[in-house]
Amino acid sequence: MKHVIAAGLAGICVTSGAWAQSNVTLYGSLDAGVAYVSNVGGSSKWMLEQGNMQPDRWGLRGMEDLGGGMKAVFQLENGFYTNNGAFAKANTLFNRQAYVGLSSSQFGTLTLGRQTPFSFDVLGPFSTAYLAASWYAFHPGNIDQLANTGVVPYDNSVKYKSPSWYGLSLGAMMGLGNTTNFATGRTMSFALSYANGPFRAGASWSNEHDRSVSIATIGVNTFQGQPTATYLADKVENMGAGASYQFGKLLVHGLYTRTKLQSNGYSDTFQSYDAGANYQFTAANSVAGGAATSTLSGRRWTQLMIGDIYALSKSTQVYVNALYQHANSNAHAAFFTAGVSSGRNQTIVLAGIHHSF
Repeated sequence: MKHVIAAGLAGICVTSGAWAQSNVTLYGSLDAGVAYVSNVGGSSKWMLEQGNMQPDRWGLRGMEDLGGGMKAVFQLENGFYTNNGAFAKANTLFNRQAYVGLSSSQFGTLTLGRQTPFSFDVLGPFSTAYLAASWYAFHPGNIDQLANTGVVPYDNSVKYKSPSWYGLSLGAMMGLGNTTNFATGRTMSFALSYANGPFRAGASWSNEHDRSVSIATIGVNTFQGQPTATYLADKVENMGAGASYQFGKLLVHGLYTRTKLQSNGYSDTFQSYDAGANYQFTAANSVAGGAATSTLSGRRWTQLMIGDIYALSKSTQVYVNALYQHANSNAHAAFFTAGVSSGRNQTIVLAGIHHSF
């Protein structure tokens, strides 16, 4: 009998130990450099730039093993600016992500909180900006939500990601407006991803209500009867699809996004076509570039980008980028967050250093 009790207690201890297995990881990224912009409001500009290769951020990520293939997971992530220490979104500490949930190898992952949409998760990794590691190469105004600027994540959201079935995985997400009117501020998103060897592909669709859109950053003063500084879309339908293929040292990729903006009885569509390639010359050195063209209400922006990244170590890289954008006669050139040109052309040349931990 004593042996049975001892064995039972030992089993409980082992089980408790398994339940107690957990870990928390502190991580982050710092990026800074010097940039020259040929035209901002009619003048050239030299500036200390930050977050070009990767957004500046720090975070905590953790899990606890609950047994039976189930884990509790969480993530807290804050975006900031290395050049001045400010938050990426004022008065919001964990402005990039803040969520908690459960994860199962059999059933998938369910999380709740402030989370990035599938346009960022699934489509962004097929863009030139992401794969060539150049912030300014995101499409004008970030209207298609490929870049996380601290205002892109969905608040009050529930997000589900399935396990992978032969390389295929699904996702669904809903953000609640937390008001007595269920439709106010509501967001909904779905995604499909596929990975098989050197081939990857993904698509997403979202429907968002009462969303602020950065129309002012593309050099437009009024849009759909509203001042662009405070433009609020009644409804936004955001969708896209992308793919990439690795041919040895060469990676090629392509992406299409379409964002429909509606307010005050108006309806306008922002579209972007994006393609590029990366080549790994050596283990330490790679060259990447691409081109994109975006349109909105008779305006067109076409941009080119090329860059070189040299790894000093696994955690530290130095880089140089050159970017050029040309707008048609109805628009002003306006690289994302660089400032609006007084004319139809804008050039950026920059160099910097990135470190992750």
